[in-house]
Amino acid sequence: MAKKLGFFGKIAKFFKQVKSEMKKVNWPNKEEITSNTIVVIITVVALIAFIGIIDLALANIITPLIS
Repeated sequence: MAKKLGFFGKIAKFFKQVKSEMKKVNWPNKEEITSNTIVVIITVVALIAFIGIIDLALANIITPLIS
């Protein structure tokens, strides 16, 4: 029969399991982090430019229709 754990026993078991799982994590190296960061920055800048251009175009189309 399984031993029933108390409140602090459950907490201790949880942290032991967390420690065990963290050992299994494949952490990225510096080169991977740098390249992924550059990709994210370029993507964000491209999306900002795209949304800005669409916003300006729609504003120039809709503004004359409203006024």
